[in-house]
Parts: sequence; C-alpha cells; structure tokens
Amino acid sequence: MKGIVVFDSVYGNTKQVAEAIAEQIRADGHSADTLNLGEGEAKKVEGDFMFVGSPTRMGRMTKKAKGFVEGLDTEYWRNRPIVTFDTVGPMSEDEEKRKVWLARVEKSAATRMWDQARARGLKVHTDVLHIAVTGFKGPLAPDALDIARDFTHRFIASLK
Repeated sequence: MKGIVVFDSVYGNTKQVAEAIAEQIRADGHSADTLNLGEGEAKKVEGDFMFVGSPTRMGRMTKKAKGFVEGLDTEYWRNRPIVTFDTVGPMSEDEEKRKVWLARVEKSAATRMWDQARARGLKVHTDVLHIAVTGFKGPLAPDALDIARDFTHRFIASLK
C-alpha cells in the first residue's frame, strides 16, 4: 500500500511528526510520500491512505492545511482512509498532565480538519492524533515521536 503524509509546519514540529509517521509507514512495509504544504502548491495526491497534519494556531489549522482539505478530490478520497493530526502547545512538561489535557482537546487543527473532511463526505479515521509541544515554538514533548509512530503502526494494522 501507499501512504501519503501531507503537512504544514510553522516552527518545524509538525514536520518532525510527519516524518516520523512516514518512517513508520515504511517500517511497516509500505511506501510513503510526504508533501510539505509550505513548499508550494499541492499537486494531485494519490495513495491508499493519507495522513494530513497542521499545527494548531489559535485553535485552528493553518490556511494552507484548510485549503488542502477543501481541495481534495472527493471522488478519489471518498473510500480511502484519511487520518488527521496536529501539534498542540504549549503543554506541561509533566507527562500525566499532558495526557489528560490532550484527551480533552475538542477544537484543534486535527479535529477541525476531521470535521471539514467528514462534511465533504470523505472517509475519515475515527481517531485523531494530537501531539504535544512543550513550548510556544517547541520542542515536541519527549514522547511525541514515539506516540506518533505507535498511532501510525496501530492505524496500519487496522487496515488489514
């Protein structure tokens, strides 16, 4: 299978998460392409499944991420799973406090992209992935990339 990992990143945190997701897709025996929305126009995106991510900025996704989801080919992606993810911060450096806070996130980039894709009739994976950033500009929480890889591995396993 082929996975697509599309992302926008402001300070590099979301890019790190996207790269970890792509690495895990490959580690699970599939191909993965990444597309950085900050590097230009999104071309036609095709694959068997997609991850799309953005930093959370004032409770929202970036304009580039929003435009990307709005522009997705609904006919093509209607029956292919899409996972939304985001980076959220600043968060506590205390792991237990982060877990509690992330479980309560209602409006963030990932949940808004999920709502947007779902409203367009796309097949959106039930769970969204929130990744903690401990400072305003970073860094990612110490366990962030492990959480992203584990989530990706479980998602890939669910496709079989």
